Amino acid sequence: MHQTFKPSFSRLALSGSFLLTVVATWAQLPANYLLETDWLLKPSPFVAKSKFDASNRTLTLSNGLLSRTWHIDETATTTSLRNLMSGEELLRAIRPELAFEIDGMAYEIGPSNKPANHAYISPEFLETISSEASPWQLTSIDVDSPQERFPWKRTRHHAPTAQWPPQGSTVHFHYDYADQQALPMSVSVHYELFDGMPALSKWITFRNNGSTDINLDTFKAEILAIVPHEDPVEFREGVAITPPNIHVETDFAFGGFTVKNSQRHSVHWLPDAEWNSQVNWARQTPCLLEVRPPIGPDQTIPPNGTFDSFRVFELIYDTTERERKGLALRRLYRTVAPWVTENPLILHVVSTNTETVENAIDQATECGFEMISLSFGSGLNMEDESDENHEKFRRLTAYAEKKGIHLGGYSLLSSRRIKPDSDNIVNPDTGKPGGQTHGFCPALASDWGQTYFSRLRSFFDKTGFLQFTHDGSYPGDKDAAPRPPLQKGVKDSQWVQWKIITEFYQELRAKGAYVRVPDYYFLSGANECGMGYREVNWSLPRLQQQLHTRQNIYDGTWEKTPSMGWMFVPLTQYHGGGAAATIEPLHQNLAHYETMIASNLGAGVQAVYRGHRLYDTDETKAAVIRWVRWFKSNRDILESDIIHSSSRRANSREPDWFFHANPALETKGFLVVYNPLNRETAVTAPLNLYYTGIKQSVSVSINGGPSKIYPIDERHRLGLPIKLAPNEISSVSFTTIK
Repeated sequence: MHQTFKPSFSRLALSGSFLLTVVATWAQLPANYLLETDWLLKPSPFVAKSKFDASNRTLTLSNGLLSRTWHIDETATTTSLRNLMSGEELLRAIRPELAFEIDGMAYEIGPSNKPANHAYISPEFLETISSEASPWQLTSIDVDSPQERFPWKRTRHHAPTAQWPPQGSTVHFHYDYADQQALPMSVSVHYELFDGMPALSKWITFRNNGSTDINLDTFKAEILAIVPHEDPVEFREGVAITPPNIHVETDFAFGGFTVKNSQRHSVHWLPDAEWNSQVNWARQTPCLLEVRPPIGPDQTIPPNGTFDSFRVFELIYDTTERERKGLALRRLYRTVAPWVTENPLILHVVSTNTETVENAIDQATECGFEMISLSFGSGLNMEDESDENHEKFRRLTAYAEKKGIHLGGYSLLSSRRIKPDSDNIVNPDTGKPGGQTHGFCPALASDWGQTYFSRLRSFFDKTGFLQFTHDGSYPGDKDAAPRPPLQKGVKDSQWVQWKIITEFYQELRAKGAYVRVPDYYFLSGANECGMGYREVNWSLPRLQQQLHTRQNIYDGTWEKTPSMGWMFVPLTQYHGGGAAATIEPLHQNLAHYETMIASNLGAGVQAVYRGHRLYDTDETKAAVIRWVRWFKSNRDILESDIIHSSSRRANSREPDWFFHANPALETKGFLVVYNPLNRETAVTAPLNLYYTGIKQSVSVSINGGPSKIYPIDERHRLGLPIKLAPNEISSVSFTTIK
C-alpha cells in the first residue's frame, strides 16, 4: 500500500485510516513473542510496518525484531535503532542522516543540535531536538512496499521460499534545499525494512532541479553513533578491538571471496572524536559507523537528472554466537539476493570441439546435469565477433536447449594485461600501469573496456548462452587516467568501473543467465563465487583432495549458503599432479570420483567438474546417475543451511559429517556422514536439532530405511549411533512423527 503525507511543522498530520491500520497490525504480535517465537524458525509473525505518533512527532519502522525511529520536524532525524529481540537500544548519540559535498560545498541533513554527552540519548534531549536551522526542508514522506532493484528472470531451480522483490515496508523521506536559487536540488532518503528478519536497507537519491550541471563530490549514506562492543581503557599493539555486533555491507563490493574483504571499500568503523566521555584514553574505540565510498564518486548530475547511491544493508544480530550469526547472514542473502539459491549441476568442458561439446551435452542430459560451461582452457573466445564464431555457439546452444541443458562459458578480465598499456588501469601512486590487485587490470572505461563489454553483450545476444564465468572481475582498483566521456580521473574511477561491471551482471540476471564470479558481487546480480580453496591443492594426491573438499566446505559455509560457493573436481589435470591427482580415466578411479561427487552434493554444493565428459563406461555412468538422483530427491534440504555445531570438520582420523536443517520443509534435518577410514567404524553423532524445529521426539531414517523414533532432550540434543563400512558414505533424514 502506497501512502504519501506532507509534514506541517506546526502540526504533523497523517491519514487516520493509515494510522489505524498500522496500529492494528502491530497489535497482532503477542506480548511475549520474544519467548514464544524464534525468527530463524518461524519468520512469518514479523511483518514490517510503519507507525506515526503525532503526539511525539515520531515515525517508527518496525517488524517486531528491529525498529528505527525518526523525530519529524524540518528534517527526519534517527533517534532510535532498537534491537527488539533483546530490548537493547543501539544508538548512543544523534548523527546526521547523511552528509555529502556538492561542487566543493559540504552539506548535512539532520538535527541542528546534538547532546552534550555522546554516551547516551536522554529523554530530555529528545524533547529539545530540532532541525529549525537546517537549510533542508522535509517536503513529504512516502510509505510503500519494496521494489526490485533489478529484474531477475527465473530460468532454473531455486529455493522454494525465494521471493523477489523481498517482502517488507519502505519509507521515503523527500527534501528540498530551502533556497532553490542557490542550490536547485532535492534529496530523497530511502529506508527498507524486511519482513521476518532484523535487517534493513538504506540508499540516497540526489536530484538536480536546475538548468546547469551539478557535481556530487562525495557522500556518506549512513552515519550512526553505535554503542561499542567494548570500550577498553587502553590499546596494546597486536590486540584487535571488536566493532559493534552489527553486520553492515553494501552492494559497492568487490575484490574477495569473503564479505570482510569485499566490504573494506565502503563500511568504516571509526573512532568518535565527539564522544569525550568514552573510557578509552585515546578515544580510539571503533563505534562510529560511516558508510561511504573511499573516494568520489565525483559524479556529474545533469539538469533534471538523478543519482542513486549504493545500497546499504544492516543486519542486527541477536547473539554473539557464531552459529546464529552465520544463519542470520545467510538468511539476509537469501532475502536480498535470492538468485543465490540457484544451484545448477554444471559440467565444465575444456574443449570447444563441436563433437566433444555435443557428447558432453548428451552425457549431462543422461546423468541429470543441468548446465555445460565451456571452461578456461576450452578455447572459447567471446570477444571474437565473427559470424562464424557466433553461429558455431548458437548451434551448440540450440542443441543443448533441445536436451534441456543451458550452455555457457568463460571470459578473463582482471589479471590480464592489455596492449597498448594505455588501456590498463594506471596506478595513482606510480602514474603507470601495474601494481593492481591482480598485477595488471584492464581499465573498464577505456576504449578496450567498452569494446570488451560490447562484444560480450553481442555474444550473449547472438548465441543465447545462459551461463557466464567471469574470471577475475573488477577488484576495485583506482585508475588515475581520464577516460572521456565516462571517466574524469582517479576520483570517479572506482565508481565508474563498478557501475560498468554491475550493470553488465544485472543485464545477465535479467536474461536468466547463471553468473559465476570469484568476487563478492552477490548483491549486484552474481549467483556464486568460490567457496574458498587453494587452487594448487587440486594437484595433490586424490585422497587428500577428498579431505580438503569437505574441510573447505565446512569453513566456507559459515557465511555462505551451500549454493553460494563453488568447489572443484579435476577430472583432467589441473595445476599439475599428474595421474595421482586426476580422475581420468574415470572408471579406473571410480571410488574416488563417487566420493568427490558425494562430498560436494552431500553438502548441497556444486563443483567445477572440469574435463571432457562425465562418464567413460556404463558403470561410471550408473554411479553418476545414482548420486545425481539422490541429490535431486533431497535437493531442498541439502541446499538448506549447514549447522556447523552439529557437523564435524573432516580430519581424516574419524568419520566427519554435514548436518542440514530447515524447519520449513517436510524433511527438516539431513545428515550426510563420510567414513575416511579403510575399516569399519561406529560413531555416535552428537546432534543439536534445534534448528530443525523438531521437539521432544524425532523420526529418523538411515539410508532411506525404516524409520525409528528417538527422544530429544530438553536442550534439543540427540546422540545418534551410526555404523559405517570402510569408506562408506551414509545419509540420515529427520522428520516429525506422523
